[in-house]
Amino acid sequence: MKNSKTKIMTECAILVALSTVLSFLKIWNMPWGGSVTLFSMLPVCYISVRHGIKWGLGSSFLYAVIQLFLGITVDGLLGWGLTGGILVSCILLDYIIAFTSLGLSGLFARNGAGVMMGTTLAVAIRFVSHLLSGVYVFASAGKLWEGFETSNTWLYSFVYNGCYMLPELVMTLVGAAIIYKALADRNI
Repeated sequence: MKNSKTKIMTECAILVALSTVLSFLKIWNMPWGGSVTLFSMLPVCYISVRHGIKWGLGSSFLYAVIQLFLGITVDGLLGWGLTGGILVSCILLDYIIAFTSLGLSGLFARNGAGVMMGTTLAVAIRFVSHLLSGVYVFASAGKLWEGFETSNTWLYSFVYNGCYMLPELVMTLVGAAIIYKALADRNI
């Protein structure tokens, strides 16, 4: 039993590391923030599908903490001039809740359709978390990008986050379908 847990833990660590490395491979970097990465959510989602929600949530929480650390060190999160309460809200909504939600991907993982539903739900929860952050944390930002202005914070946050989260969802679902099919063909 201990050997099995060690194997799972090792596999989870490798997949979290892979997600982290893939998060640096940006296919499309938005000029105002956010980016579309090369399957960065897929390895963390796969943990939940393969080993269940407990392992998925634990691993995706670790991934969230790593993304928070990268947000602080690479993106300069602490230098954005946010007040203490707003900073805590940003950390919770844009990092901890958003990335930990990916651990719910295995919620319906009995078959291929369940994998797709669970992954869609997990990414949708991540989107909603970012959406709420945009509305409540970054509500003072009234401009999306040049040529698009709005005072509607819901529209602003929906467009801002949807521009990178929808392609991320599509890429993750395509990757999940390929992996599920390959594993089903091999009876794994």
